[in-house]
Amino acid sequence: MKRPTQVDVARLAGVSRATVSYVLNAQTDQRIPISPETRQRVLDAIAQLGYEIDARAQSLRSGDTKTIGVLLPIYENPFFWQILRGISMEAEASGYSVLLAHSSLTPEEENQSVRELAEQRVDGLIMLIGFKLLPEQVLNQLHHSTRPVVEISGTASTFDYVHQGYGAGAYALMSYLFELGHERIGFVYGVTITSQGFDRLEAYRQSLEDAGLPYDESLVLQCGPLMEDGYQAAVQLLNRPDRPTALLAINDLLGMAVIRAATDLGLSVPGDVSVASFDDIPFSSFIVPRLTSVSGSPEQNGRDAVRLLLKRLNEPDRPQEVIAADWQLNIRESTGPAPKQNH
Repeated sequence: MKRPTQVDVARLAGVSRATVSYVLNAQTDQRIPISPETRQRVLDAIAQLGYEIDARAQSLRSGDTKTIGVLLPIYENPFFWQILRGISMEAEASGYSVLLAHSSLTPEEENQSVRELAEQRVDGLIMLIGFKLLPEQVLNQLHHSTRPVVEISGTASTFDYVHQGYGAGAYALMSYLFELGHERIGFVYGVTITSQGFDRLEAYRQSLEDAGLPYDESLVLQCGPLMEDGYQAAVQLLNRPDRPTALLAINDLLGMAVIRAATDLGLSVPGDVSVASFDDIPFSSFIVPRLTSVSGSPEQNGRDAVRLLLKRLNEPDRPQEVIAADWQLNIRESTGPAPKQNH
C-alpha cells in the first residue's frame, strides 16, 4: 500500500497541507492561529491514516539529523563496548541516535573509516582513534566541517576531548607492587604501535627510576593486541631463568592471558608471580584469581563525550574543553607479596 502523505492527511481533515505541517511541528504561534478543533481534526486524520513522519525528509529540511556518528576500534576488548554503552545512553537521553562505525587494526583502514563516517549525515562525531596518525587531508576535512568532533583519547587532541589516560593509575599500581616487595616487574606491552599505551609504559619506567631500580628493557615485551599475543609474550617472560616476580599487562584481556600462561607453566598466581592490568572490565572480577586492575571509567567517558559534543553544537565558538577521566586502583587476588626467590 502507498504510504500516506501530509497531502492525504490534509484532504481527510479538510485543511491545507501547511496546517498539517504546523500541527506536526507544533508551530502554532500567534501568527498562525490554529483552533483546538482544527488541531484535533488533523490529529484524528493522522491516526486514521496511520501517517508517520519521514525523519529523513524532516532532517533534510531542518539540517539536523539528531544522529551522532561514533568511531570505535573493533578490538575484542569489552572496554570499548562499555564506552559505547555510555555514549548510547547519554545520546538517547538527549534525543539523539547513534551511527556506529568501527576502525580496523591498521592505520590505513582507520583513516578510511574516519573519511566514510565524516561523509555521513550526522550532527557530530565522537571518535576513539587507535593510531593518531590521521593524514593532514583528513584532519583538515574534520576541522573545516560544520559538525563538531569530540575525541576520547589518551593523548592531546586539537578537538574537545575526554582524556582517558592511565599514567597516574599505572604509577599507583607500580607503587603498590613495590610495597609488596616486587622489584623485577615485567610488562606485556600488547599494542599495534608503540604510541598506544605509552602513558602506562612511561609511568612504569618513571616509577622504577623514582624507586631507585634499574629499567631493564628486556622485561618489556611488545607484542600484538590479541590474547594469544599476550599469552605467548607471558610464556617468554616467565620462562626466563631470572623471571619477573610480577607482570603488568596493557589491558585486562591480556592480563587474563598472562594468568593462563602462568597456570600452564605450573606457576601459582600470585604465589609465584603477581599479575595486574588495566581497564577493569567486568570479566576481571570473575576469573580465578580475580584480577587486580586499574579502572578507566569507560561508561562515564562515553557520557562525557556526548555532553562535550552537545555543548559544542549549542556553542560552536566556545573554547576547547578537556575532561580528565577518573581512574581507580582495584586490588584483588592476582597480586600478593613477592616470593623470597624465584624457583
